[in-house]
Amino acid sequence: MHCLFSACGALRVRAKATAIRGPPSLNMFPAGKLPGGCRAIRAHHLRHRSVNGASPNLAFVPACLPPHPVEVEELQRFVSNSKKLFVMTGAGISTESGIPDYRSEGVGLYARSDRRPVQLAEFVRSASARQRYWARNFVGWPQFSSHQPNTAHLVLRHWEELGKLHWLVTQNVDALHTKAGSQRVTELHGCTHRVFCLTCGDQTSRSELQEHFEALNPSWKAEALGVAPDGDVFLTDEQVRNFQVPACRQCGGILKPDVTFFGDTVYSGYRFALAAREKQLPIAVLNIGPTRLDHFASLKLNSRCGELLPLIVAH
Repeated sequence: MHCLFSACGALRVRAKATAIRGPPSLNMFPAGKLPGGCRAIRAHHLRHRSVNGASPNLAFVPACLPPHPVEVEELQRFVSNSKKLFVMTGAGISTESGIPDYRSEGVGLYARSDRRPVQLAEFVRSASARQRYWARNFVGWPQFSSHQPNTAHLVLRHWEELGKLHWLVTQNVDALHTKAGSQRVTELHGCTHRVFCLTCGDQTSRSELQEHFEALNPSWKAEALGVAPDGDVFLTDEQVRNFQVPACRQCGGILKPDVTFFGDTVYSGYRFALAAREKQLPIAVLNIGPTRLDHFASLKLNSRCGELLPLIVAH
């Protein structure tokens, strides 16, 4: 098995079956039992996409050169030499769908703003923090939920159909792999399309909660001042002041998206790469810019996932 890891627009690949990216957007490595704490996705309510992706939205993709023929040849050799691939993806693979990430040079949230995502402890203890979070998420949800898979997502689904991709683990919470039609997927950090109660565990869909928000806030309106990752937008404290947040309909508890917050317990994708290295599996990394895996990757590629992956023939 080989491993492929892709991060903020790049993909890392190990000769045997591992792929990882810088915040991983795609990882591949030898198949086996997944570590504890991984959540398998359910793909029943999201639309599948055809093989042809829409034109890429590069607003949040770091600048990079087109794939060099040598890079294409090296990745082709890596994929061809593996019977099965374990792939791990991160924020970089979704930037070409128009979803910003946190750390991309020049275009990520941290480069564009001094704003930071809400911490789990603050969300749990502070009603005003939850009001601020949900007001911003309410405004951002229509656009965020409408994002569609790009070419890279569709290529990975095709590799799965061919039997080349054994399993895909994603750190993304946008459900784009599911929308693309992938079935063998684990959502390491959850999915924004689900919401659950911190007290009783009752689950509901995010689209259903959006309708509840609308019913509670019929006259509330706010225009976003900027776009952030994971469906977040920029609003002022004055804009969110009168926004009403519903409680769990079953027990009155706190509702939280079924995603890992900053400060929450996280199973880092980096540990998959370390496990692959310990097993001496080949690793390839596809990422625009340096990553923490570069020093032990067999192959490092600096290209857009959606530009390089379609050039690879999986068989």
